[in-house]
Amino acid sequence: MSVAAVPVVDIGGWATGGDAAKQRIAAAFGDALERTGFVAITGHGVPEALAQQTYDSAKAFFALPTPEKLHFAPPEPAKTRGYLAVGVESVAATLDDERPADWCEALVFRSLLREARTPAGVGNIYPDKPDKPAALHQSVRDYSWAVQDLAVRLNHIAARALDLPEDFFDPYSTDPGFYLRLVNYPDQPVPPLLGQLRYGAHHDYGGLTILRQDDARGGLQICDVTGVWYDVPPIPESFVINVGDLTSRWTNGRWRSTLHRVINPPRDLTGSRQRLSMVMFTAPSDDAQIECLPSCCDALNPAKYGPVRAGDYVRGKIEASMLEVTPAC
Repeated sequence: MSVAAVPVVDIGGWATGGDAAKQRIAAAFGDALERTGFVAITGHGVPEALAQQTYDSAKAFFALPTPEKLHFAPPEPAKTRGYLAVGVESVAATLDDERPADWCEALVFRSLLREARTPAGVGNIYPDKPDKPAALHQSVRDYSWAVQDLAVRLNHIAARALDLPEDFFDPYSTDPGFYLRLVNYPDQPVPPLLGQLRYGAHHDYGGLTILRQDDARGGLQICDVTGVWYDVPPIPESFVINVGDLTSRWTNGRWRSTLHRVINPPRDLTGSRQRLSMVMFTAPSDDAQIECLPSCCDALNPAKYGPVRAGDYVRGKIEASMLEVTPAC
């Protein structure tokens, strides 16, 4: 499989450089999202030690027996918090692609900005029992705050890249829809079912996705406009950023919401094939009306999409991905 030419942009100069530096960063960032819908960023400011601690804590949680992890599964069908076992989700279903459930499990946390006002019993579910990984709760919170701060900076870079005022997206993100998903792709001691992937081909639903991936085999692939799939190898201490559907609609398709998937590892590998990714999905406030940006349409290039309410669009996609099955134990 060929390797995708995902551009790498160092955004470290955004906070310290002058206007010319900001313009260079924004131009490179926007060009990448226009051409491929994906970009890798360095100089992002999220401490590597914090990212590694969160990764290690998540890995310890997923090593627990499934019956123990199921104590932290939410009761509602559209599982936007807590533990999601193998067998409850198929993201390919959001594109009407019927195939076996994704071979992954996840621990999901909603926006910390919303957590304080969330009614008891429906908030984030932290595995906090005394015999569970003690560092996970605090690691998740610290990491979430750091990546949410990064998301604000990326919105400012995006606005500049789209010839808009730097703070253009701020009013649309007063109560943003952040979702942190710690996703474990277990070892595959037996071959997957026909058509089953670790994560089926799909488009992300919301704003910009912020991904930290490890270097385990059987990883992220993206599809180009001709239908050819390419590997996206990890770059140490970087994040992979990609465009979700809402951002693509906002830009009138100028920025691509690229089809992507997570493939199964080669069957001839020896040792563990486990993979773990940390994904922050971002979205505007639920009540934000998403319609074509003024810099992305004109008389010769009219708006291609009607307005949608951000929260309704994202919820509809999440609900479509959930399967009515008993999770695998």
